[in-house]
Amino acid sequence: MLLAVDIGNTNAVVAVFDGEQIVRSWRIFSDVRRTADEYTSILLSLFRDSGLSGNSVDSSIISSVVPELIGPFIRTIQNITGRKPFLLNYQVFDRLEIRIPDVSVHEIGTDLVCNASEAYARYKTACIAVDFGTALSFIATGSAGDVLGVAIAPGLGTAVKSLFSNTAQLPSVPLETPPSSLGTNTIHAIQSGIVLGYRSLVEGLIAGMKKEIAAREGLAESAVRVIATGGLNSVLKPITSVFQDYDERLTLFGLRRIACRLKKNG
Repeated sequence: MLLAVDIGNTNAVVAVFDGEQIVRSWRIFSDVRRTADEYTSILLSLFRDSGLSGNSVDSSIISSVVPELIGPFIRTIQNITGRKPFLLNYQVFDRLEIRIPDVSVHEIGTDLVCNASEAYARYKTACIAVDFGTALSFIATGSAGDVLGVAIAPGLGTAVKSLFSNTAQLPSVPLETPPSSLGTNTIHAIQSGIVLGYRSLVEGLIAGMKKEIAAREGLAESAVRVIATGGLNSVLKPITSVFQDYDERLTLFGLRRIACRLKKNG
């Protein structure tokens, strides 16, 4: 079995794969104050509760956008499985199915690389993967597998927290669709600005990207596939038709795909 760990700014998602299937997955708060011993205790407990053993893990891989957590998670996985995990980084990007421009290879996040790898492998044509996480990210890949570009904005949850933290009288509100764009109370006004505003942001960026990709690749704009991932994609799902597919575990499946490719190709 494969253990895949996607360390994000808010949560670390840990998944155990048996072949192409996720057997179990867990979401752990990303806390740089926790030690490897603490993370080991947490994961061991989760493994035991699920009837799993670290001895059944043949290999493991980590993707992280939080540098401070790389060391603790490497030691955690070693403690649980007895094997050192592989850390996804720019040094192996040239061995992937997608191609990342040299100018971006040291900057692009491994989570974006996982999203682009999985989206392109599924569609084999120009595509955009949109990740609704702590940051809202868009990564576009051309029909030949070239990464064409990225857009990044604050995530929906991040926007709400920032508004609440930096204003004196505005409350934190649930991320729900308001009854109208014309808010008649504070909660609906904020929901209009965040939820409906982000719908316009997402639809506008995707429309712009599709137009540029189509012109560059000689495709119809409708040929560019768009997939959403991340826990907060469900906020916009009921109110937009811009996505053809949704997969909250896209990053994990991309991480698994990369692990398998690297193992196969040495």
